[in-house]
Amino acid sequence: MTQATTGSCLCGVVEFRVSGAFESFFLCHCGRCRKDTGSAHAANLFSTTATLDWLSGADSVKTYRVEGTRHEKSFCMHCGSAVPRVQLDGALLAVPAGSLDSEVTLRPTAHICTASRANWDEDLEKVPRLAGLPGQS
Repeated sequence: MTQATTGSCLCGVVEFRVSGAFESFFLCHCGRCRKDTGSAHAANLFSTTATLDWLSGADSVKTYRVEGTRHEKSFCMHCGSAVPRVQLDGALLAVPAGSLDSEVTLRPTAHICTASRANWDEDLEKVPRLAGLPGQS
């Protein structure tokens, strides 16, 4: 039986299914990934064998590539959410973990590009945790 994972963008226009297994799950701290996400790192799942099917909104997906690099980001043109992309001439499927609606069962493989990690991205496990928004019970 083939493993199937589903996902969508924030506004729901783009929906997709990934058939097959992910081989790795990297948390990338490079400056480009931090710019892409506006966060400490990008969280992407990768597969060289899985296939991507757009269930809806394929015409709303835009891909941006940093000129002169392999760095790409695909996103919904309506809400800006990161969505999957096929890279390296079809050899690699990259799926933003946060775009998945299905449960992610694979634990991150590694933090990568930590030499360019944000200076505030240290000892985050010590930061207080709130179940909801600040000020809510």
